[in-house]
Amino acid sequence: MRAAISIGLPGTTPPETLRALAPRLERLGFETLWLNDVPGGDSLAGLRAVAESTESLRLATGVIPIDRRPVASLDLAGIPAGRTTFGIGSGGARHPVRAVAEAVAALRARTDARIAVGALGPRMRRLAAEAADDIVLNWLTPAAAAEAMSDLRRDAGDRIGRVRGVLYVRTISDGAARAALQKEADRYGSYASYAANFARLGISPIDATINRESALHAYDGVVDEVVLRAITAGGSLEELERFADATAEWRAAQPEV
Repeated sequence: MRAAISIGLPGTTPPETLRALAPRLERLGFETLWLNDVPGGDSLAGLRAVAESTESLRLATGVIPIDRRPVASLDLAGIPAGRTTFGIGSGGARHPVRAVAEAVAALRARTDARIAVGALGPRMRRLAAEAADDIVLNWLTPAAAAEAMSDLRRDAGDRIGRVRGVLYVRTISDGAARAALQKEADRYGSYASYAANFARLGISPIDATINRESALHAYDGVVDEVVLRAITAGGSLEELERFADATAEWRAAQPEV
């Protein structure tokens, strides 16, 4: 089965850039625009800007850290629940699995949108399988993603088929962005939790990125959705438009599996 292909951008992306880019993504056939929720950027405000300029493109946050932004503080107004996925993660919560479980329940009470859980370790992945609509995986090679999806199917039990696997993959579409991709890989490799996971998997961060069409094809039949987290040299609208055009061609060339 060929995975749905989506685009991911940082929540710091200016609203005017999102409004200009989102209709192009919709026209090119991308599934979803995911916005990372990072300090200095509001993914929910970004989704409102995207919703205003699109009709069918799905919207998602990937993911909101609940230690920094508790569910009760989230402004969900103006975001169409019918085409939205609210992704949440533990951030620096002291008791991460319990905190996320409580946050999922609180978010269910506030919205009919899909709920995704960002999960790195096995306990959080199990929670996602049991309580979320989507599990958001990050920094995994195709082989590691296949292993994670096998665990998801096992943990989902009678919910199998109701919870989807979404994989974020840092991606470049031209050589000019190679240094930026390496910088992003090095940054995540410096985080203790990710470093431990890379060591467990026996990979380096750069191994879990995409820099050519064939690397995207390796995820066919592995996960339900691949989010191409766009890495460009400068993050300009023109660069993002070129990224979207290039990766849409990759998507069109993917064989059915």
